[in-house]
Parts: sequence; C-alpha cells; structure tokens
Amino acid sequence: MFSGSTSNRLSLKSSFISPLRKIPTQTSAAAAAAPKFSMRVASKQAYICRDCGYIYNDRTPFDKLPDKYFCPVCGAPKRRFRPYEQSVTKNANEFDVRKARKAEIQKDEAIGKVLPIAAAVGIVALVGLYLYLNSVF
Repeated sequence: MFSGSTSNRLSLKSSFISPLRKIPTQTSAAAAAAPKFSMRVASKQAYICRDCGYIYNDRTPFDKLPDKYFCPVCGAPKRRFRPYEQSVTKNANEFDVRKARKAEIQKDEAIGKVLPIAAAVGIVALVGLYLYLNSVF
C-alpha cells in the first residue's frame, strides 16, 4: 500500500494509471481560445406552438416525440407546432415574450386567411363588371 493521506488509501486503484505518474495536459493559448460547439447544437431545430407561442427547444428532437405530445403551456397537439427559424434566447418561454410571438403568429395567419376571401371578392367584382358591361352595350 501507499503511505499517504486517507483519501489516497480509500480511493480506487487502477493498474493503468499510477498515482505517482502525472498525465501531461496540453493547454495552449490556441486550444483555450478555440470555440466549443457540438454537432447536436448546430443541427438542432426549434419548433413553435402556433396557439400560444411556446418554443420547443429540448434535447430530444421534435421528430422523435410521440404523436401524443401536447404543448406544456396550452395543451395544443403536436401538429400545431411549426419550425421556428429565429434564434432562441434564454427567456424565450416567458409570458410576455410568448404573448408577443403569439400576436405575430396570429397576424401572419390572419393574412393567409383573408387572401382567399379577397381573391373571391375580386373575381365576383370582375364577373359583375363583365355582366354589366355586356348588358348595357
């Protein structure tokens, strides 16, 4: 046995690493200053709930979630989520931030809902104008 402190006597011993031998560590200025990133973070996609603005940004990929997944804030089903392109901040799921995103999403969806109605009104107006002009002359 080694003659040392009680922590050395009680620690597990390995035949591969001797407590007397130091393992060299490489600490260069370039290695310390290099940015650290992982592929998981680089390829991660966030999803936003279209009903309440909650952003799903967990470790489990959204595609791997079961179809029974519901929004933890409003209870919307998984199909109500869409990909979210903007950067996700730390306070992304606070109430005020979610409320602002929800208003933005509703505005975008309202434009999409009004467009077919506007097209239909335009077609009806053109048909009415055509019929009027053909009946007068």
